[in-house]
Amino acid sequence: MIGIDLGSNTIRVVKIDCNSRQKVAEFEKIVKTADNLVNTKVISDEAIKRIIDAINEAKQKIDFNDEIKAVATEALRKAKNSKEVIKKIKEATGIEFKIITPEEEAIFTALAVENCLENKCEIEAKSFFLVDIGGGSTELILKHKDVVVSQSFPIGIVTFTQKYKTPEAIKYAIKKEASKFKEFIDFAFSAYKKPKIFTASSGTPTSIAALKHGLSYKTYNPEIVNCTKITIKDLDYWLNKLMKMEMKKREELVGVGRGDLIFTGIYIFKEIFKLAKYEECIVCDDGVREGVALSGC
Repeated sequence: MIGIDLGSNTIRVVKIDCNSRQKVAEFEKIVKTADNLVNTKVISDEAIKRIIDAINEAKQKIDFNDEIKAVATEALRKAKNSKEVIKKIKEATGIEFKIITPEEEAIFTALAVENCLENKCEIEAKSFFLVDIGGGSTELILKHKDVVVSQSFPIGIVTFTQKYKTPEAIKYAIKKEASKFKEFIDFAFSAYKKPKIFTASSGTPTSIAALKHGLSYKTYNPEIVNCTKITIKDLDYWLNKLMKMEMKKREELVGVGRGDLIFTGIYIFKEIFKLAKYEECIVCDDGVREGVALSGC
């Protein structure tokens, strides 16, 4: 089973063996789907080309002769030309994307992270609080037994970086928006009890976890990143260290096109960390694409 997640910044592909529930192959590429979306309200032709090129590149590395389930998230939810984008991608690659709701996205992410915590980290994960920081939105998810409660916030690393430009302006804007995070956290923790486990999926947490292990974008290893514990001190340390670097060196560590976005991601992550009042967070590389594939097994 192949799961594809077209996010606001990255396209991620995974092939899973449904019997073992293990990854057979994976592919990831920064395609900047939401580039300038905040100003134009549409996905650009350049972004569409990058997406098509990335899918064709993935086909060279992964055998696509399997059942495929492809989903798109916040950027396509927002774009005025989403139907046209999906049509162009299908015509060029044969793959048809379905735009999923924030609720569906949360369910897929929770499924993937639960699988990661249980089978890779060997942690009983009946209940956990999860943050997923994307290019166009941030999802807060609370899983309690069979219940998944979530809320999607239009606060993403691409959209906020392009809207507010400077790190100081971005930091201020996120602090201003943080009251919305707090409302959800207070509600979820009072309704379902605060889980002992705080976990995170998506690019910012996995990048910090990778840096903690001495990995760069090129040497990134999801098996090493999975189950890594990070703290607010780790976020502060890497925020300061990355800010002192030249863009070229920074992008060697976190990926081309993510040199500025990483700061926005850390600011968002820090606010949620503080509001939820956890000491540490367990990072899982698995996210929407794994959840999509597992749901099809």
